[in-house]
Amino acid sequence: MGAGLTIGTYRYEHTEALFDGRVKIDGVDAALETEPLISDLFRHMLEGRYGIAELGLTYFLRTFDLEDALFLALPIFPNRNFRHSAIFVNTEAGIERPQDLAGKTIGEFALFGHDAGVWPKGILADEYGVTVDQCRWVIGGTNHSIPAFDWVPQPVPDGVHVRHAPAGQTLGAMLESGEIDALISVDVPQALLQGSTRIARLFPDYEQVERDYYRRTGIFPPMHLVAVRKDLVHRTGELRSVYRAFVKAKNLAERKHLKDAAKQHMSLVTPWFSSLFERNRRLLGEDWWPYGLGANRKAVDTFLRYHHEQGLSKRLLTSQDIFVPEFLDT
Repeated sequence: MGAGLTIGTYRYEHTEALFDGRVKIDGVDAALETEPLISDLFRHMLEGRYGIAELGLTYFLRTFDLEDALFLALPIFPNRNFRHSAIFVNTEAGIERPQDLAGKTIGEFALFGHDAGVWPKGILADEYGVTVDQCRWVIGGTNHSIPAFDWVPQPVPDGVHVRHAPAGQTLGAMLESGEIDALISVDVPQALLQGSTRIARLFPDYEQVERDYYRRTGIFPPMHLVAVRKDLVHRTGELRSVYRAFVKAKNLAERKHLKDAAKQHMSLVTPWFSSLFERNRRLLGEDWWPYGLGANRKAVDTFLRYHHEQGLSKRLLTSQDIFVPEFLDT
């Protein structure tokens, strides 16, 4: 066994068993850590605090254009979400359908090409013909003003106009006031949650749109993966143990929901959860949150294409480029 590993990941229900000790990382001297903000995990991974850590896909991929790529990945996808629901519009901006976004000024959370932005922008291009160069972009915080990230490369493709929101301003407020026409954001604008009629979702029936997207494509979009520092990728046995532990923890979370279905999920505060759970199983299958490359290759390849088409990667990367070689058969 090599030197100890410091592993960073967010504390989700599907990683909880790693933190509470129900799942051990066999044969590995591992210190498991989390942070209050997922972006702190990303920043500290890029700054060298962790040997293995959860990393947003776009933050991970940007490092491949550095002089010396920092990481490879394990096919563990701890964060995924459908993202048609991440597009918001000002109700007076004349945006009635996706094609109306062309020529508009659009806000984007945190940076041009955040994880929850690459997916909807790729879908807008593929399915509605709206490409990033047809819009103007304003970057910032949705509900809180944030400075430009200085710890990750931020490429902007030629022919695309991108600026940062003025200091002290939020994209949510700019959307409500009409200063921007639309917003793509992992965070929901607070004004919408508080009942503002000046902000709406581009897809009001987003659940049905996203379910249809899955039926047509088979893609449940991953947002994050687990990255490994390049100097550790030779420790294959330990990496296998890390992979197996993440899979086991995820499987425990899935099995708990399956077991609780017999009692109509009475331990949860959400009414009608059992009905939602059953509908999701019928659509997504018994392993609705799969790890391993085989079950995720189409989604990964699609994201790699979107990242390149949006000017965020200099070359079109492949799964062989980004994953630890010994895990390509998972």
